[in-house]
Amino acid sequence: MAIHQTSPLERGLAKVLVPIFLVSGAIVISAFFFPNIVGSLMAGKVWLVVSLVFFGSGLGYVAVLPGKIDEESELTGADYLLKVRRLSFRDTIQGFFHNQDKWSFAVVIGVFTLFFGLQVFIPDQALTAVTTVQAFLLNELGLLFLGIMLLSVVFAGYLLLGPWGEIILGGPDATPAYTYPTYFTLFFTAGIAAGIIFWGPAEALFHYQTPPPFFDVAPQSEAAIQSALTYSLFHWGISAWTAYVVIGLPIAYFVYEKGAPLRVSTILTPFLGVDGLDSIWGKFVDVMAIFATIGGIATSVALVSQQFLTGITYQWGVEMGDMGPILFVGGLSTIFILSASTGVNRGIRRIAGINILLFFVFAGMLAVVGPFTSVVEQGSAALGSYAINFVPLSLYSGPEWVSNWTVWNWVWWFSWAPFAGLFLAALSKGRRIRTVVFTGVVATSAAAIVWFLLFGGTALHVQHLGQANILGTIGEWGGSEAVAAFPILSALPLSQLMIFVFLALIVVFISTSADTSTLIVAILASRPGVAPTRWAIGFWGVFQGGVAIAVLLVGGASSLQSLAVFTGGPFAVLTVVAMVGLSRTLYREEGGNKSLIRVVLDKVPTISGTLDSQSLREQE
Repeated sequence: MAIHQTSPLERGLAKVLVPIFLVSGAIVISAFFFPNIVGSLMAGKVWLVVSLVFFGSGLGYVAVLPGKIDEESELTGADYLLKVRRLSFRDTIQGFFHNQDKWSFAVVIGVFTLFFGLQVFIPDQALTAVTTVQAFLLNELGLLFLGIMLLSVVFAGYLLLGPWGEIILGGPDATPAYTYPTYFTLFFTAGIAAGIIFWGPAEALFHYQTPPPFFDVAPQSEAAIQSALTYSLFHWGISAWTAYVVIGLPIAYFVYEKGAPLRVSTILTPFLGVDGLDSIWGKFVDVMAIFATIGGIATSVALVSQQFLTGITYQWGVEMGDMGPILFVGGLSTIFILSASTGVNRGIRRIAGINILLFFVFAGMLAVVGPFTSVVEQGSAALGSYAINFVPLSLYSGPEWVSNWTVWNWVWWFSWAPFAGLFLAALSKGRRIRTVVFTGVVATSAAAIVWFLLFGGTALHVQHLGQANILGTIGEWGGSEAVAAFPILSALPLSQLMIFVFLALIVVFISTSADTSTLIVAILASRPGVAPTRWAIGFWGVFQGGVAIAVLLVGGASSLQSLAVFTGGPFAVLTVVAMVGLSRTLYREEGGNKSLIRVVLDKVPTISGTLDSQSLREQE
């Protein structure tokens, strides 16, 4: 290990960020303790800008701090690709296009240019075409996506409990690069984005207002509370996270066991061989992965910016104008580009750590000041309903409601699977397959479930008892889920502090997904075996931010969202290919391992013998 020598630019940036953070932080904290005094001296819009500067400067400073990393000469394979190469600006410019995969680069840039060109010149026709294709995918192929997701859950369950779970990725002597808490934190924060923040309080409310047809209950009734929570858990729980694992685990196995490159196309190794991954089929899969990642993340950044400022406008009446979301995107882009360019071991890991800390602090505060007894009662009933109805819910194709909610959710999760799955694979060297599945499905879904039970349960309690008319507020604001949290938190003790932490979570959550996606896109867009440079990461980060700003300017958020979902369709099918390929390989080559049940049973005699010995000693 060696101390990472920061560049002069990073050292200078750190010196500038410290006083900015301290000054802006003093102002923000003063505004909480002395709101009347600060409010008389500073307009709401200025206070908002200062708050954003406070978040950004703090995260930026954390990212550029020096840290310990492995020497470059010691890194190989996937470890090397996760390293950010540090070249001079001149060397980077001269070698930029040489180090890019020409085919991937040209297609990705060309497709996005064409899309926004159509949005500008023939917006109505473009929207009609995209909407038609989306309707076909969600309505006509909905049952296919439901079946693939359920198959993925069954496959992940077998890997968790079956004999293949004992396989250590990279061989028996391989050791994990990260502690388990860091491993969980990196994956969870990268794979969930800020959607969990907005939809945590909002989704259950929507299902409470318009109950899912699977449950025959009256709207806004006591019974509707349980059905609303059940469907929230279903959409954000085990099934959703499985979409990442069934892509990521095959990549990890073939990378660490067969020497395949760290690319999404590696799932085709059983069919093409390692040498065949440079074929047109491998290129196609990688390009689709880049497109899905940029489309999904850029759209999320744009939507989060709009939603963040919508919530701010509702809460404090601060109008940011048309430039507000664009400036916000620019600030977010600066944060995640800086984080990504410092690498996994510095910015990405540290900001993910801050993210998970804020996540649990906020959840703990909500448990303390919220209606915890009601949440536990309703949550227990919802968990039981989720467990009992899991298979029927997974197969329920029903009316259009299922297409608009469940199928759309599944396809969207599959569209994020290439980026999240590849990142999971990159982190998993030295881990047992069972550990990867447990972390990627069980631990992550458990954290998401707790969040939705706490926040969704609190929202339903406040709405049902009439402590706040959250649904009325959402209706007044055009059905935007962005405003849902503010009337909820305003009805609780410590409301201002909780709103501040809530806003911080929005910024940090989207940053942790965007910085990871930027690094992954830079890896996929580079020639195989070539680690990305800081400037290449900067280019793709700026490109993602540019796409997000284009969404805001052109007004094509719904269309780009649809296009990102379109990539989820092919990747849903590719998950079947990945599962078949991995299963065939494991069946042929991996034997002699024990299932989880056998491992536990083998320990029973040892445990029993120990207890018997203790009993004899006590009798003597």
